[in-house]
Formats: sequence, structure tokens, C-alpha cells
Amino acid sequence: MFPLGDASRRLLSFPVVTITIIIINVFVFMLELAGGDPFITQWSLVPANISAGRDWITILTAMFMHGGWLHILGNMVFLWAFGPQLEDLLGSIPYLMFYLLGGIAASLAQILIAPQSEIPNLGASGAIAAVMGAFLITYPNDRIRTLVLSFYYSRVALIPAIVLVGLWFLIQVFSELGSITSAAIVNGGVAYMAHIGGFLFGLVAVRLFETSNRRMQHGLS
Repeated sequence: MFPLGDASRRLLSFPVVTITIIIINVFVFMLELAGGDPFITQWSLVPANISAGRDWITILTAMFMHGGWLHILGNMVFLWAFGPQLEDLLGSIPYLMFYLLGGIAASLAQILIAPQSEIPNLGASGAIAAVMGAFLITYPNDRIRTLVLSFYYSRVALIPAIVLVGLWFLIQVFSELGSITSAAIVNGGVAYMAHIGGFLFGLVAVRLFETSNRRMQHGLS
């Protein structure tokens, strides 16, 4: 299932920050393609390096990098589905701060569970997970236009955010449990704990970035 956007409400402002983040991610991905492995090695986050007190800048740079075309395409689709509405609610600057802090929280969660890992971590998934967590707590009943694919047909369905995002989060939790039991956390694979950490940050922290005036403008009590 691929979320396409919120069908329940209209934007009150242009999502300039969300679009800018997407452009930066695409630009950095082009740099990756041009720079190859040396570029990726230099700017990806390696938990063991952070634990040793070096390469702190990679906590920031890694959240704008991706491991391939499908990786960046999937992340940007999810960001576009949930980001504009959250930016509309929070305002551009608070939303940008929230996004970056969500990405940092996601990275720290991954470092905490595997502090000595030497596997490079990269991707916007953790920050986007924070956006999804914030969206779920703010607009749980909004219907999300979702592309549903199967072997026999494909169609666009309207799925409540609490169902779509909730299912996504459960998949991350069970996948993380599976990665621990299979030792994939050491040997590589998807950084599910970063997704979980970012999501939980979004659930808990979004209220700190809201204002009562903007909540009233968006019909929230």
C-alpha cells in the first residue's frame, strides 16, 4: 500500500518546507550517484563511530541520503502523503525543527540498540516516521488516499489514518523483533528501530510544536 495524500482536508498554506526537503533529498541522492561509495561512506551514520565520539555531523547528513532509487522514491511518497498537512498545522519553521529533531531521535534510537554496529545507516525514514506519528495523533480519522496493489488488481482506496499508519507501525515493531532474533541487527538490513524511535518521537513531541491559534484554524479543539 502506498499513501498518496489526505483526502479529508484542504491545505491552508503552500508546503514549501516539505517540497524543499524533497528537493534536497533528490539533490543529495544525485551527489551519491556521482560520488559513489566514498561519498556514502563519508556521510552515512555509523553507530560505532558515534559511540566513539566522532562523526557527529553524520547524524544530520545521513537523514538526507538513500540506498537506491526505490528507497528514495518510497520515502518521498510517504513524506508527500503526510508532510504537507503537518506543515500546514505547525507552520514552516516549527515543522522544519520537528522534522530534523525527529530524524535525530530516530538515529539515536538505532544507535542505542546497536551502539557498536559498523553498518552505515542512511535514509529519511526516521524523520518521516516522526511525521507519521505526529499525523496519527493529530488527524487519526482523516481518510488517506492509498494505492492498493495486489497480484490481481490495483485501486485507490480511502483508508483511515489510524488504520493505515497504525498498521505500518505494527509492521515496524514486529520486523524489529524479527531482526533481533535473526541477528539482522548486526549483519545489516532495514533500521527498524530508527522507524520506531522516530514514530514515538512524533507521537509524544508534536504537541510541543503546535499553537492553540493554528489548532483552531484547522478545526482542532
